[in-house]
Amino acid sequence: MTSISKPKSYIAEVLAATFLFPVAYLVVLSLATQWIFPHAFPKALTLNRWISLFTSSTDLFSSLMLSLGTALSVATIATLAGFYTSKHLAYHPQRNIWMRLSYFPFVLSPVIYAAVLYYFFIQLGLSGNISGVIIAQLLIAYPYSVILFSGFWSQRIHNIEQLVQTLGGNRWQTYKRVLLPMAQGLLLVCFFQTFLISWFEYGLTTIIGVGQVQTLTLKVFQYINEANFYNAALSSSLLVLPPIILLYFNKKYLFQKRW
Repeated sequence: MTSISKPKSYIAEVLAATFLFPVAYLVVLSLATQWIFPHAFPKALTLNRWISLFTSSTDLFSSLMLSLGTALSVATIATLAGFYTSKHLAYHPQRNIWMRLSYFPFVLSPVIYAAVLYYFFIQLGLSGNISGVIIAQLLIAYPYSVILFSGFWSQRIHNIEQLVQTLGGNRWQTYKRVLLPMAQGLLLVCFFQTFLISWFEYGLTTIIGVGQVQTLTLKVFQYINEANFYNAALSSSLLVLPPIILLYFNKKYLFQKRW
């Protein structure tokens, strides 16, 4: 058993190092004062870029706060609305039709989807502002949330709801004391997933935001186009930080609990 476990442990370490190398490279590049081919290592490292990010009002810091606010708003709205909507769709006579329609936003690419909707956003005065970007991202995150929660509403859950009502519980008590605690793990998964959908979204944000809503994702591409590799590495490091934190909480909290 020991001889078998050693190769598996070695392979796991190699895979971990392979996955962590791009992140480590971005962090080192963001700290480098100058790193030019064919030098294997940067000439010197400095924290000036990271310090200036949090000590001065820079465009990158504004983009970071904008992305955080947008992703948190989209994740919160999509999770709560998707949970409530999926409950009603689960018991709807035309459930299959509505569930098929919820897959429609994923048939088209985000860029084509945004181009189709762009005219309506202009007419509603939602193009080029943060409200329009949030609504546009919800058009993807919200159906995803409905699809994710659709498997939660089983006959067992329905029987528990009826039991609570029989014992005198109202609708609010049913949600607060029964449904939400039972779906706690799935709610957190949905929140994390929809947060990441918004966090990494580029196509919808570019078209609906008309380049005026400068999220962190747009900043990364802007720095790359400008050949500003050090700021691009800094913004990319900030971009991969939330997924790493969410993966940590997934491993530490969600996978150690049963839904």
